[in-house]
Amino acid sequence: LRILLGLVAATSGSATFGGQRYSDLRQPLHTVGAGLDAQTAHPGRSALDHLRCYAPLAGARESRCTELLEMVGLSHAAGRRIGTFSLGMRQRLSLALTLLGDPQVLVLDEPSNGLDPEGMRWLRELLRHLAGRGCTVLVSSHMLGEMQQTVDDVVIIAQGALRYASTLADLAGLATPRVRVVAADAAGLAALARQQQWTVQADAEGTAPPGAATPADLTPPPALELVGVQARQVGAAAFRAGLELHELTEVGPALEDVFLSLISPAAPKAPGVSS
Repeated sequence: LRILLGLVAATSGSATFGGQRYSDLRQPLHTVGAGLDAQTAHPGRSALDHLRCYAPLAGARESRCTELLEMVGLSHAAGRRIGTFSLGMRQRLSLALTLLGDPQVLVLDEPSNGLDPEGMRWLRELLRHLAGRGCTVLVSSHMLGEMQQTVDDVVIIAQGALRYASTLADLAGLATPRVRVVAADAAGLAALARQQQWTVQADAEGTAPPGAATPADLTPPPALELVGVQARQVGAAAFRAGLELHELTEVGPALEDVFLSLISPAAPKAPGVSS
């Protein structure tokens, strides 16, 4: 990200916005809004004064500053000193600063750090709204679960090398499918799982999976999580066996497992990475 913004020199290659280096942009704040560190604001300034300091560089009026504070949910704290802000409030202020020039591109590093669940949902909706208006949003984050709900495209970099690049859907396709199933006849479901040789994830209560050696008097778990099988396959098999299913849900892909496998030093080159 620092190479993109000209803060660090690249050993090779180039990083450009629309074919131009950041240093060559005529109006950089109208093209790129960057938020790499929410802790850089002077603690003695108020939130409004912080935006006022940078407004002339972006050609923004004071009305734009107050508008942005309202957009990020800090209008009530416009006159408060930044030193009294929580990390989540600083993150919101940092995002307001990146939007001063109404840029075409946002470059954000861990923008959800310090936000509570409500704030994370707000950020997700705001970034999706900006993207819907035509803004390109580049987010660097280690919070994979949150990114899974936000992004369209994924780039994975490890040890200075590109490991993977694709749409989120293509990345999710690398994950092993999982299905959660609940049947009225738990014993019948367990027997079906053994018959079909499905791999069963141990249930939340630690009950042994149906493929294990289990005393006959133990009650099979009411819900099973099946690994490596799709919901349609489970549903078809249950229908043929005459089992009444109360739940059949495809569990979201475990992108963390996919991510860790892709950044492993022994991992082969993944789809989406050219030589």
